Amino acid sequence: MKHSTERILTTHTGSLPRSDNLVRLMLAKEQRAPVDAGEFADTVRGAVTEAVRRQVATGIDIISDGEMSKIGFANYVKDRLAGFGGRSKPLVARDILDHPDLTVFRRNEGGGRNFIPACTGPISLRDQDAVHHDIANLRAALRGVQPEEAFLPAASPGAIAQVMENTYYPTQEAYLYALADAMRYEYQAIVAAGFILQLDCPDLAMQRHVRFADLSLDEFRNHLRQSIEVLNYAVRGLPPEQLRVHVCWGNYHGPHHRDVPLKEIVDLLLTIHCGALSLEAANPRHEHEWAVFEQVRLPEGRSSFPD
Repeated sequence: MKHSTERILTTHTGSLPRSDNLVRLMLAKEQRAPVDAGEFADTVRGAVTEAVRRQVATGIDIISDGEMSKIGFANYVKDRLAGFGGRSKPLVARDILDHPDLTVFRRNEGGGRNFIPACTGPISLRDQDAVHHDIANLRAALRGVQPEEAFLPAASPGAIAQVMENTYYPTQEAYLYALADAMRYEYQAIVAAGFILQLDCPDLAMQRHVRFADLSLDEFRNHLRQSIEVLNYAVRGLPPEQLRVHVCWGNYHGPHHRDVPLKEIVDLLLTIHCGALSLEAANPRHEHEWAVFEQVRLPEGRSSFPD
Protein backbone atom coordinates (compact mmCIF):
# COMPACT_ATOMS: atom_id res chain seq x y z
CA MET A 1 0.00 0.00 0.00
CA LYS A 2 1.56 3.26 -1.13
CA HIS A 3 1.84 6.25 1.18
CA SER A 4 1.73 9.95 0.31
CA THR A 5 5.47 10.52 0.65
CA GLU A 6 6.20 12.82 -2.29
CA ARG A 7 2.69 14.16 -2.88
CA ILE A 8 -0.83 13.59 -1.59
CA LEU A 9 -2.27 10.52 -3.29
CA THR A 10 -5.99 10.70 -4.03
CA THR A 11 -8.59 7.96 -3.72
CA HIS A 12 -12.29 7.50 -2.88
CA THR A 13 -14.58 5.05 -1.12
CA GLY A 14 -15.22 2.69 -4.00
CA SER A 15 -18.78 3.08 -5.27
CA LEU A 16 -19.36 5.18 -8.38
CA PRO A 17 -22.52 6.03 -10.39
CA ARG A 18 -23.80 3.28 -12.69
CA SER A 19 -24.98 3.93 -16.24
CA ASP A 20 -28.71 4.06 -16.90
CA ASN A 21 -28.55 0.79 -18.80
CA LEU A 22 -26.69 -1.02 -16.02
CA VAL A 23 -29.16 0.29 -13.43
CA ARG A 24 -32.03 -0.92 -15.61
CA LEU A 25 -30.58 -4.42 -15.81
CA MET A 26 -29.80 -4.53 -12.10
CA LEU A 27 -33.30 -3.51 -11.14
CA ALA A 28 -34.76 -6.03 -13.55
CA LYS A 29 -32.71 -8.80 -11.88
CA GLU A 30 -33.85 -7.64 -8.45
CA GLN A 31 -37.45 -7.80 -9.57
CA ARG A 32 -36.84 -11.27 -11.07
CA ALA A 33 -37.55 -10.14 -14.61
CA PRO A 34 -35.80 -12.01 -17.46
CA VAL A 35 -32.27 -10.68 -17.99
CA ASP A 36 -29.84 -12.11 -20.51
CA ALA A 37 -26.77 -13.26 -18.55
CA GLY A 38 -24.40 -12.46 -21.41
CA GLU A 39 -25.78 -8.96 -21.82
CA PHE A 40 -25.51 -8.31 -18.10
CA ALA A 41 -21.91 -9.55 -17.94
CA ASP A 42 -20.92 -7.45 -20.95
CA THR A 43 -22.61 -4.38 -19.50
CA VAL A 44 -20.81 -4.76 -16.17
CA ARG A 45 -17.50 -5.30 -17.93
CA GLY A 46 -17.98 -2.20 -20.03
CA ALA A 47 -19.03 -0.18 -16.99
CA VAL A 48 -15.87 -1.19 -15.11
CA THR A 49 -13.71 -0.20 -18.09
CA GLU A 50 -15.40 3.19 -18.32
CA ALA A 51 -15.18 3.73 -14.54
CA VAL A 52 -11.45 3.01 -14.56
CA ARG A 53 -10.87 5.24 -17.57
CA ARG A 54 -12.72 8.16 -15.99
CA GLN A 55 -10.95 7.79 -12.64
CA VAL A 56 -7.54 7.84 -14.30
CA ALA A 57 -8.51 10.75 -16.55
CA THR A 58 -9.72 12.69 -13.51
CA GLY A 59 -6.36 12.18 -11.81
CA ILE A 60 -7.38 9.79 -9.04
CA ASP A 61 -4.33 7.79 -7.98
CA ILE A 62 -5.82 4.79 -6.18
CA ILE A 63 -8.86 3.56 -8.07
CA SER A 64 -11.52 0.84 -7.89
CA ASP A 65 -13.93 -0.98 -10.18
CA GLY A 66 -16.67 1.39 -9.00
CA GLU A 67 -18.56 -1.61 -7.56
CA MET A 68 -20.29 -1.87 -10.93
CA SER A 69 -21.34 -5.50 -10.40
CA LYS A 70 -23.07 -4.82 -7.07
CA ILE A 71 -26.64 -3.74 -6.33
CA GLY A 72 -25.49 -2.30 -2.98
CA PHE A 73 -22.35 -2.05 -0.88
CA ALA A 74 -23.51 -4.79 1.54
CA ASN A 75 -26.69 -6.45 0.28
CA TYR A 76 -24.87 -7.64 -2.86
CA VAL A 77 -23.74 -10.63 -0.79
CA LYS A 78 -27.26 -12.07 -0.86
CA ASP A 79 -26.41 -13.24 -4.39
CA ARG A 80 -23.11 -14.80 -3.29
CA LEU A 81 -24.00 -16.39 0.03
CA ALA A 82 -26.72 -18.87 1.00
CA GLY A 83 -28.90 -18.24 4.02
CA PHE A 84 -30.87 -15.12 3.08
CA GLY A 85 -34.57 -14.70 2.35
CA GLY A 86 -37.61 -12.58 3.08
CA ARG A 87 -37.01 -8.95 3.88
CA SER A 88 -35.22 -7.12 6.68
CA LYS A 89 -36.76 -4.34 8.66
CA PRO A 90 -35.47 -0.99 7.41
CA LEU A 91 -32.71 0.75 9.32
CA VAL A 92 -33.91 3.50 11.64
CA ALA A 93 -31.40 6.28 12.32
CA ARG A 94 -32.07 8.36 15.41
CA ASP A 95 -31.15 11.63 13.70
CA ILE A 96 -33.85 10.97 11.10
CA LEU A 97 -36.43 10.15 13.79
CA ASP A 98 -35.60 13.48 15.42
CA HIS A 99 -36.73 15.18 12.18
CA PRO A 100 -39.87 13.37 10.93
CA ASP A 101 -40.24 15.87 8.09
CA LEU A 102 -37.24 14.24 6.37
CA THR A 103 -38.09 11.59 3.78
CA VAL A 104 -34.57 10.30 3.18
CA PHE A 105 -35.32 6.78 4.44
CA ARG A 106 -38.67 6.23 2.75
CA ARG A 107 -38.42 2.98 0.87
CA ASN A 108 -39.88 1.76 -2.38
CA GLU A 109 -42.27 -0.98 -1.27
CA GLY A 110 -42.14 -2.45 -4.77
CA GLY A 111 -38.62 -3.73 -4.16
CA GLY A 112 -35.92 -2.89 -6.68
CA ARG A 113 -32.67 -1.57 -5.34
CA ASN A 114 -34.13 -1.33 -1.84
CA PHE A 115 -34.76 -5.06 -1.53
CA ILE A 116 -32.76 -6.22 1.48
CA PRO A 117 -33.37 -9.75 2.78
CA ALA A 118 -32.80 -11.13 6.26
CA CYS A 119 -30.70 -14.04 7.45
CA THR A 120 -33.16 -16.92 7.53
CA GLY A 121 -30.83 -19.95 7.49
CA PRO A 122 -27.22 -21.06 7.87
CA ILE A 123 -24.79 -18.76 6.07
CA SER A 124 -22.43 -20.36 3.57
CA LEU A 125 -20.59 -19.46 0.37
CA ARG A 126 -22.79 -20.19 -2.64
CA ASP A 127 -21.12 -18.44 -5.58
CA GLN A 128 -17.32 -18.66 -5.69
CA ASP A 129 -17.14 -17.20 -9.18
CA ALA A 130 -18.57 -13.71 -8.58
CA VAL A 131 -15.49 -12.27 -6.91
CA HIS A 132 -13.28 -13.73 -9.64
CA HIS A 133 -15.41 -11.99 -12.26
CA ASP A 134 -14.88 -8.74 -10.35
CA ILE A 135 -11.15 -9.35 -10.31
CA ALA A 136 -11.01 -10.22 -14.01
CA ASN A 137 -13.06 -7.16 -14.99
CA LEU A 138 -10.81 -4.80 -13.05
CA ARG A 139 -7.65 -6.43 -14.33
CA ALA A 140 -8.86 -6.13 -17.92
CA ALA A 141 -9.87 -2.49 -17.42
CA LEU A 142 -6.38 -1.67 -16.11
CA ARG A 143 -4.70 -2.64 -19.38
CA GLY A 144 -3.16 0.44 -20.90
CA VAL A 145 -3.61 2.67 -17.84
CA GLN A 146 -1.26 3.20 -14.90
CA PRO A 147 -2.86 4.28 -11.64
CA GLU A 148 -0.71 4.20 -8.54
CA GLU A 149 -2.76 1.31 -7.13
CA ALA A 150 -6.16 -0.36 -7.46
CA PHE A 151 -8.52 -1.68 -4.82
CA LEU A 152 -11.67 -3.78 -4.64
CA PRO A 153 -14.24 -3.14 -1.88
CA ALA A 154 -15.97 -5.92 0.04
CA ALA A 155 -18.57 -5.79 2.78
CA SER A 156 -17.39 -6.56 6.30
CA PRO A 157 -19.31 -9.01 8.49
CA GLY A 158 -20.57 -6.10 10.59
CA ALA A 159 -21.75 -4.11 7.58
CA ILE A 160 -23.74 -7.09 6.31
CA ALA A 161 -25.25 -7.74 9.73
CA GLN A 162 -26.20 -4.08 10.05
CA VAL A 163 -28.42 -4.04 6.96
CA MET A 164 -29.55 -7.68 6.83
CA GLU A 165 -30.98 -8.63 10.18
CA ASN A 166 -30.47 -11.98 11.86
CA THR A 167 -33.56 -14.15 12.32
CA TYR A 168 -31.75 -17.50 12.41
CA TYR A 169 -28.68 -17.53 14.66
CA PRO A 170 -29.15 -17.63 18.45
CA THR A 171 -26.89 -14.61 18.99
CA GLN A 172 -25.59 -11.69 16.98
CA GLU A 173 -22.05 -12.88 17.70
CA ALA A 174 -22.78 -16.25 16.09
CA TYR A 175 -24.23 -14.47 13.06
CA LEU A 176 -21.14 -12.27 12.73
CA TYR A 177 -18.75 -15.22 12.88
CA ALA A 178 -20.79 -17.15 10.30
CA LEU A 179 -20.56 -14.14 7.98
CA ALA A 180 -16.83 -13.87 8.63
CA ASP A 181 -16.27 -17.50 7.67
CA ALA A 182 -18.33 -17.16 4.49
CA MET A 183 -16.83 -13.81 3.37
CA ARG A 184 -13.24 -14.86 4.00
CA TYR A 185 -13.09 -16.49 0.56
CA GLU A 186 -13.83 -13.16 -1.11
CA TYR A 187 -11.26 -11.34 1.03
CA GLN A 188 -8.58 -13.91 0.27
CA ALA A 189 -9.28 -13.88 -3.46
CA ILE A 190 -8.91 -10.10 -3.73
CA VAL A 191 -5.64 -10.10 -1.82
CA ALA A 192 -4.29 -13.10 -3.77
CA ALA A 193 -5.02 -11.23 -7.00
CA GLY A 194 -2.66 -8.48 -5.88
CA PHE A 195 -5.26 -5.78 -5.30
CA ILE A 196 -5.84 -3.72 -2.17
CA LEU A 197 -8.86 -5.04 -0.26
CA GLN A 198 -11.12 -2.32 1.12
CA LEU A 199 -13.35 -3.58 3.90
CA ASP A 200 -16.49 -1.46 4.14
CA CYS A 201 -17.32 -1.03 7.84
CA PRO A 202 -19.95 1.70 8.29
CA ASP A 203 -21.31 -0.22 11.26
CA LEU A 204 -18.23 0.63 13.31
CA ALA A 205 -19.51 4.19 13.67
CA MET A 206 -23.07 4.21 12.33
CA GLN A 207 -24.47 1.64 14.74
CA ARG A 208 -24.13 4.17 17.55
CA HIS A 209 -27.07 6.21 16.22
CA VAL A 210 -28.99 3.25 14.77
CA ARG A 211 -29.04 0.09 16.85
CA PHE A 212 -27.42 1.54 19.99
CA ALA A 213 -29.07 4.96 20.01
CA ASP A 214 -30.82 4.28 23.33
CA LEU A 215 -27.85 2.69 25.07
CA SER A 216 -24.76 4.09 26.70
CA LEU A 217 -21.47 4.84 24.99
CA ASP A 218 -19.85 2.02 26.97
CA GLU A 219 -22.43 -0.46 25.68
CA PHE A 220 -21.77 0.68 22.14
CA ARG A 221 -18.02 0.35 22.66
CA ASN A 222 -18.53 -3.22 23.88
CA HIS A 223 -20.36 -3.98 20.65
CA LEU A 224 -17.58 -2.27 18.71
CA ARG A 225 -14.96 -4.44 20.37
CA GLN A 226 -16.89 -7.56 19.35
CA SER A 227 -17.27 -6.36 15.76
CA ILE A 228 -13.55 -5.65 15.51
CA GLU A 229 -12.68 -9.05 16.99
CA VAL A 230 -14.80 -10.68 14.28
CA LEU A 231 -13.27 -8.48 11.57
CA ASN A 232 -9.75 -9.39 12.67
CA TYR A 233 -10.79 -13.04 12.70
CA ALA A 234 -12.06 -12.72 9.12
CA VAL A 235 -8.78 -11.27 7.81
CA ARG A 236 -6.39 -13.34 9.91
CA GLY A 237 -3.22 -14.16 8.01
CA LEU A 238 -3.82 -11.56 5.30
CA PRO A 239 -1.06 -8.94 4.94
CA PRO A 240 -2.14 -5.68 6.62
CA GLU A 241 -0.38 -3.68 3.90
CA GLN A 242 -3.02 -4.92 1.45
CA LEU A 243 -5.97 -4.06 3.70
CA ARG A 244 -7.70 -0.73 4.14
CA VAL A 245 -10.82 -0.23 6.22
CA HIS A 246 -13.52 2.33 5.45
CA VAL A 247 -15.44 3.67 8.45
CA CYS A 248 -18.32 6.12 8.13
CA TRP A 249 -21.45 7.38 9.85
CA GLY A 250 -23.88 6.54 7.03
CA ASN A 251 -24.09 7.74 3.45
CA TYR A 252 -27.45 9.46 3.64
CA HIS A 253 -28.69 13.04 3.70
CA GLY A 254 -29.49 13.65 7.35
CA PRO A 255 -28.45 16.04 10.11
CA HIS A 256 -26.05 13.50 11.70
CA HIS A 257 -26.27 15.26 15.04
CA ARG A 258 -26.35 11.86 16.79
CA ASP A 259 -23.04 10.67 15.31
CA VAL A 260 -20.49 9.35 17.77
CA PRO A 261 -17.37 11.56 17.75
CA LEU A 262 -14.26 9.95 16.31
CA LYS A 263 -12.34 10.61 19.53
CA GLU A 264 -14.73 8.24 21.37
CA ILE A 265 -13.90 5.25 19.15
CA VAL A 266 -10.52 5.88 17.54
CA ASP A 267 -8.62 3.79 20.12
CA LEU A 268 -10.67 0.74 19.17
CA LEU A 269 -10.45 1.41 15.42
CA LEU A 270 -6.67 1.37 15.69
CA THR A 271 -6.80 -2.26 16.87
CA ILE A 272 -8.02 -3.40 13.44
CA HIS A 273 -5.39 -5.43 11.61
CA CYS A 274 -5.14 -3.25 8.52
CA GLY A 275 -2.68 -0.93 6.84
CA ALA A 276 -4.95 2.10 6.50
CA LEU A 277 -8.17 3.61 7.81
CA SER A 278 -10.48 5.59 5.53
CA LEU A 279 -12.53 7.97 7.69
CA GLU A 280 -15.47 10.08 6.58
CA ALA A 281 -14.75 13.81 6.63
CA ALA A 282 -17.15 15.01 3.97
CA ASN A 283 -19.78 16.64 6.18
CA PRO A 284 -19.59 19.34 8.87
CA ARG A 285 -20.04 16.80 11.66
CA HIS A 286 -16.65 15.28 10.90
CA GLU A 287 -14.61 17.67 8.78
CA HIS A 288 -12.76 18.92 11.88
CA GLU A 289 -11.84 15.48 13.23
CA TRP A 290 -8.44 15.40 11.53
CA ALA A 291 -7.37 17.19 14.71
CA VAL A 292 -7.89 13.95 16.66
CA PHE A 293 -4.62 12.74 15.18
CA GLU A 294 -2.75 15.60 16.77
CA GLN A 295 -3.24 13.72 20.05
CA VAL A 296 -3.53 10.12 18.80
CA ARG A 297 -0.45 8.41 17.42
CA LEU A 298 -0.98 5.92 14.62
CA PRO A 299 0.65 2.49 15.02
CA GLU A 300 3.83 2.06 13.01
CA GLY A 301 3.12 1.49 9.33
CA ARG A 302 -0.51 2.59 9.60
CA SER A 303 -2.09 5.32 7.49
CA SER A 304 -5.33 7.24 7.78
CA PHE A 305 -7.01 9.41 5.20
CA PRO A 306 -10.22 11.43 4.99
CA ASP A 307 -12.75 10.72 2.25
